[in-house]
Amino acid sequence: MPQSADPNAQLDSNKREAGQFQTLLELMPYLWPDGRTDLKVRVAIAFLALIAAKVITVITPFAFKYAVDALSGTGSAAASVAAGAAVPLAMILAYGFGRMMMIIMTQIRDALFAKVGQHAVRQLAIRTFRHLHALSLSFHLERRTGGVSRVIERGTKGIDTILRFSLFNSFPTMIELVFVCSILWWNFGWNYALVTAIAVTAYTWFTYQATEWRIAIRRAMNDADTDANTKAIDSLLNFETVKYFGNEEHEAERFDKSVARYEKAAVKTWTSLALLNSGQTILFTSGMVVCMVMAAYDVTKGVITVGDFVMVNAFLIQLYLPLNFLGTVYRDIKQGLIDIEAMFDLLRVAPGIQDKTDATELQVESGVIEFEDVSFAYDPERVIIKNLSFTVPAGHTVAIVGPSGAGKSTISRLLYRFYDLTGGRITIDGQDISDVTQMSLRAAVGMVPQDTVLFNDTIQYNIRYGRPSASDENVEAAAKLAQIHNFVMDTPDGYFTMVGERGLKLSGGEKQRVSIARTILKGPPILILDEATSALDSMTEKEIQAALHKVSQDRTTVVIAHRLSTIIDADEIIVLESGQIVERGRHRQLLQNKGVYATMWNRQREAEQARQKLVAHLDDRGLTAEQAARLAAVDDSGNLPLP
Repeated sequence: MPQSADPNAQLDSNKREAGQFQTLLELMPYLWPDGRTDLKVRVAIAFLALIAAKVITVITPFAFKYAVDALSGTGSAAASVAAGAAVPLAMILAYGFGRMMMIIMTQIRDALFAKVGQHAVRQLAIRTFRHLHALSLSFHLERRTGGVSRVIERGTKGIDTILRFSLFNSFPTMIELVFVCSILWWNFGWNYALVTAIAVTAYTWFTYQATEWRIAIRRAMNDADTDANTKAIDSLLNFETVKYFGNEEHEAERFDKSVARYEKAAVKTWTSLALLNSGQTILFTSGMVVCMVMAAYDVTKGVITVGDFVMVNAFLIQLYLPLNFLGTVYRDIKQGLIDIEAMFDLLRVAPGIQDKTDATELQVESGVIEFEDVSFAYDPERVIIKNLSFTVPAGHTVAIVGPSGAGKSTISRLLYRFYDLTGGRITIDGQDISDVTQMSLRAAVGMVPQDTVLFNDTIQYNIRYGRPSASDENVEAAAKLAQIHNFVMDTPDGYFTMVGERGLKLSGGEKQRVSIARTILKGPPILILDEATSALDSMTEKEIQAALHKVSQDRTTVVIAHRLSTIIDADEIIVLESGQIVERGRHRQLLQNKGVYATMWNRQREAEQARQKLVAHLDDRGLTAEQAARLAAVDDSGNLPLP
């Protein structure tokens, strides 16, 4: 097996070993969980069953020996010849009973430990799941969902492997080796024990070296597997985009490259396994042959009986059975540690946004929002928000507009405290949002985003997500306010209609209405509308706007606007450019100022007029109103597509 002479590689290997040992220490509390006496009792009884199984394992060959001696008329059992078949029959039955009890005790051990192992899997899985939801938005924006899900999947599988193999295979094999060597020394002499110990040591050393080599191959195979899984999930989640651009073959080629890497590593894995198994067989069989030659010689000398010869063989074969799996066990333990280490690495990632130790619950009385000299930057060298100050009075609607990249959507993320500020503060009813718990803050704020992503479940589930404890009547009432109830009732399965992955079975307007219904059901005192209608056609936009108007009544509302026609009734309009306020006021006042807002308004009006002319033209060509509207889609600069 190739070994690296690079000192840096050796240092990295030592670090990995230390990290894996630390991972094993972190895993042990799950084996002996606090507050679970029932699980501790199971571990204790399982351990006793383990010891009993090994004691029976090393005693059973003695029955085989006495049966052979009795049948051959040699040794201390020679007198049994005169007694007939009673003694050999008893020894054969004892041997059979011992073999059965070995298996039964092992099964009792596994059955008792099953609940301990699965409890550990469950606890670590839910801990990881909760931790992932506690991490910052930036973490999830930088991570690939497919890769993270694969880490969790392999990590949870590795937990049971580690607990089962480390406790119930490696340790028992060491106990059995000590027992066998002691018995061989006591009954046949130190030379038998020495040969057995040398054979096992050589076998273990070779297994360790070969398995370390194979683990590097397995790690490369896992990386390729993770990469292939990530590409597959990304491609399937963006199914429509793939179809839009006809890039099925491109996606298949990307996926195939990752699978090809996996194929290459998998072939190496099987080839190295053949080498490992062959080497193990040669080493241990050589030791066993030496012991059998020594025993045969002692039989001819009359030092031991034929039964002793058979017993030596039985001991070594029984010892070889667990050793035969040593490479697999060691590999699985190491692989399990690698997989769990990756999971623990996730757990060690500190949440970017954390509640203060003395954080209080947000108390919303009127819902006044204040931005006080707020500054923020995703990257220190690129400031997004600069010394921003404004107030949203209780029950009022403030719209924020501006060109792309002005920082509009960042404001909603800051209000939700997805990020901490670089400078200044944001308050709700005078309470700094960094001083209150994130849970209470987000419970008080409702969001209707531009791109609504739904869970792959029923319409009812997606609406009820706003308040999981809501009754069916509450869900229907929210749907009626959001003007989606009639649509739902027209579907074959009503509220139990599945929406598909990310809600792809619904149109943009239908998804948006579900999002509005969900927010209505949540019933927050503060509402954020983040370009909630920018992706919709004019007809749908008017319907959604009517629903949003109902939702925002008597609520403090912040509207991140793309289409200016949707915010002409706002109590105040704030115009951003490069993260700073360049204009503010009501719609008519801003038009009279003939500044940035007026320029944006005129550009959008020109685009809308051009769109209407094109719709009329396409309508004259015999297209339906819906087809005409789709073909006449325009952007905010007024550019028209080719008909």
